Amino acid sequence: MNKNTLSLRTGKLLKSVAAAAAVPLVFIYVLVAKPDFYLINWAGHVILPVAHFVGDVITWPVRALGESFENIYDLANLRAENEKLRMELDALRENQNSCAVAIAENRRLESELDIVHATPQNVIMADVIHDTVAMNHSNFLINKGVFDGVKRGMVVVSIDGIMAGMVVDVGGEFSRVRALNDADSNIAVRIAGDEVYGFLSGDGSATPEIGLFSRPEFKPARGMTVITSNISGVLPNGILVGTMKNERDVSVLQPNAVSRVKVLEFDNNNEYK
Repeated sequence: MNKNTLSLRTGKLLKSVAAAAAVPLVFIYVLVAKPDFYLINWAGHVILPVAHFVGDVITWPVRALGESFENIYDLANLRAENEKLRMELDALRENQNSCAVAIAENRRLESELDIVHATPQNVIMADVIHDTVAMNHSNFLINKGVFDGVKRGMVVVSIDGIMAGMVVDVGGEFSRVRALNDADSNIAVRIAGDEVYGFLSGDGSATPEIGLFSRPEFKPARGMTVITSNISGVLPNGILVGTMKNERDVSVLQPNAVSRVKVLEFDNNNEYK
C-alpha cells in the first residue's frame, strides 16, 4: 500500500470523526438558537442514533481495553480470595482431624474410667431461671415441673453430662434443684477407674470435701476423676461429678455456671430408663 492511499484513507477517517463530533454541536445550536421542533424530532430519530453508533465504533478500542483491565483485576482478586479460602479450608481440615483424635481419646478414657454419658430415653430439657446462694446453701430453679414429668429425686446434669444436682422440690411449672456444694447435699461417689468408694458432702464452697472409706490406704491425688456410685441406691453409677483439686477437695459444677440442663430419670436398678 503506497503512501497516497494510506493518506487518503486516514483523511476520510478524520473527516468522519469530525463530522460525528460536529453533529452534537449542530443539534445543540438548533435547539438553543433556532428551535425548530420538526428538525429536532428528525434529528432525534435519525442523526442521534447514527452519531451514537459512530461514537461506539470510535470508542470501542478504549472500552475493550478498559473491560480487559477490569477482567484482569477481577481475576487477580478471585485468585487471591481462592488462595485465602484454600488456606482456611486446610486449617479447618487440620482442626477437624485434631477434634476427631481428641474425641476418640476421650471415648477411650471414658470407657476406662467407667464414665456414663449415655442419654436416657426420657430426658427432660430445662432452662435455669434463678440460682440462690446463701450461707452454706446453694440451689437453683428450672422452668420444668410436674406438668412436664419432673419428679423429686431426679438427677440434673449439664448439657455435657456433668452432674449439677438433684431435684428436691417440684411445682407445676418449675422445680428446685439442690446443687452438689449445698450443705445438705451428700451423695455416694467413687474414684473413676478404681473401686474406691466414699461420699461427697457439700459445705457451701466451690470444692466440697470427699470422704473415702472403702480403702483407707488409698491416697487421692490432684486430677483424679470423681463419678457417682450406686452403693446408696439413690444415684445411678458413673455420672461425672468433678475433679480432685487435692487429696480431699473436689471441684464441682456451680449453679451460676449452667443455663440449660437435662433432668434424668432412672429405675429401681439404678439404671437409666
